[in-house]
Amino acid sequence: MEKPFAITLKPGSSLTNLTGTWRTSRPEYLDRLPPCNNACPAGENIQGWLFHAESGDYEQAWRALVENNPLPAVMGRVCYHPCESACNRSQLDEAVGINSVERFLGDEAIKRGWKFDAPATSTGKKILVVGAGPSGLSAAYHLARMGHRVEIHEAGPLAGGMMRFGIPKYRLPREVLDAEVQRILDMGVVLKLNTKIENIEASLRDGGFDAAFLAVGAHIGKRTYIPAGDATKIVDAVSVLRSMENEDKPMLGRRVVVYGGGNTAVDVARTVKRMGGEPIIVYRRTRDKAPAHDFEIEEALQEGVMIKWLSTIKQAGEGEIMVEKMALDEAGYPQPTGEFETLAADSVVLALGQDVDLSLLEGVAGLEVKNGVVQVGTNMMTGHPGIFAGGDMVPSERTVTVAVGHGKKAARHIDAWLRGETYAPPPKHELAEFGKLNTWYYSDAHKTVRPMLDILRRKTSFDEVQGGLDESNALFEARRCLSCGNCFECDNCYGVCPDNAVIKLGPGKRFQFNYDYCKGCGLCVAECPCGAIKMVAEDI
Repeated sequence: MEKPFAITLKPGSSLTNLTGTWRTSRPEYLDRLPPCNNACPAGENIQGWLFHAESGDYEQAWRALVENNPLPAVMGRVCYHPCESACNRSQLDEAVGINSVERFLGDEAIKRGWKFDAPATSTGKKILVVGAGPSGLSAAYHLARMGHRVEIHEAGPLAGGMMRFGIPKYRLPREVLDAEVQRILDMGVVLKLNTKIENIEASLRDGGFDAAFLAVGAHIGKRTYIPAGDATKIVDAVSVLRSMENEDKPMLGRRVVVYGGGNTAVDVARTVKRMGGEPIIVYRRTRDKAPAHDFEIEEALQEGVMIKWLSTIKQAGEGEIMVEKMALDEAGYPQPTGEFETLAADSVVLALGQDVDLSLLEGVAGLEVKNGVVQVGTNMMTGHPGIFAGGDMVPSERTVTVAVGHGKKAARHIDAWLRGETYAPPPKHELAEFGKLNTWYYSDAHKTVRPMLDILRRKTSFDEVQGGLDESNALFEARRCLSCGNCFECDNCYGVCPDNAVIKLGPGKRFQFNYDYCKGCGLCVAECPCGAIKMVAEDI
């Protein structure tokens, strides 16, 4: 009896046996860019360090985090976490508490005394960093890791810049800031306090520096004209917050009017409340147009801060101010109404924004200053060779996270420039969009909310307002990550393939396709939870 035709053929000798010949398209594994990573101004590999955190390897998670950001305990408190706004999980239940896990890792590092890895072999190059704020500290850290000698010259008495002199203690405890600054200095970075740079070219020449990174913060409060009597006390918000670091606290009186609608205005009002005062914020627009983050406004209201929206100060007298009420026109812009109100006020604090002191740049050839900030190229270098700038000094959003990102970016370009090269960032992968995920495989797990200090203590002390997560909560929160766009070896593709065309390569090595047997049905793509496979047309 003859055997069936297919059985008589040797394996691999029949095109019929190689079902891959039927395909018109094939699946391919790829890495997509997680939206959290894409949204982070500091360029953190958020998904990468969450991967280590969710396995309980907190030190490895911290080390992956500080590859890009040397201040995780600070950032876990003051960053406004645009990563969470971009998180795909927010379309499923709630965004992953990335900022909470970052703070947990930062605090864990301080508690356990983790240090940065030793810097690379010395390059023999010496770089001057002007300013010990977030951008300067970040640049110094990354340059030191590259093997350069770094000196930070800071005009103030303490390091931290606006993190110390612009963010109140109830948001950022100073022992946390000091610990993260010291860890950078332990790498060999030299910090010279009370050292103001008067002329950058002279400092470069006299100090034998090969390059400079300018990271002077916006410490000068903007003013506006308010008709006022001689006895009226009008001060700027930056001066008020800065004086809170000294033993002699500002004498503002009990009734304090804060003029402005940004985060600084809210910080000053909440500070005044803790000093026993009765603050009122006066802002010319509505709440939804206020530059301050809404959760900051809400916390201020909870603490008893009064806010007068659609109001502007017209005149200040001894012990009182005159406020004009505004109304929105058809285009939504505030217009004066001619209706006035008098408010009791012992002092007025102007919180209308800040400027940068650019006097150190006078006479430097090639520099371009526009609208109060220094113009830089895509490589963060000014028009003068070897002088780079970032943070508040350049056109950008003024946040700690943006400043830290500037420091890292500048360090990479400075390093390349010193070697006579040009730094080219690696190309970005395509974005891992929510529609490319298969969320059926993920169970509902709502976000863990960080504890808040009780309202009475918030009103009467400078204790930290927001607590952190404990280990169990941090672990849970890390495990909520969907691993958008990147394979985490769930075995779904291996299990659902009808042709056994998926080959397991071993732990940590992911999978590959055997295209001899893959028919291109696309089932693996449809069932991949994280969207790490795509279909590609065959070349016919």
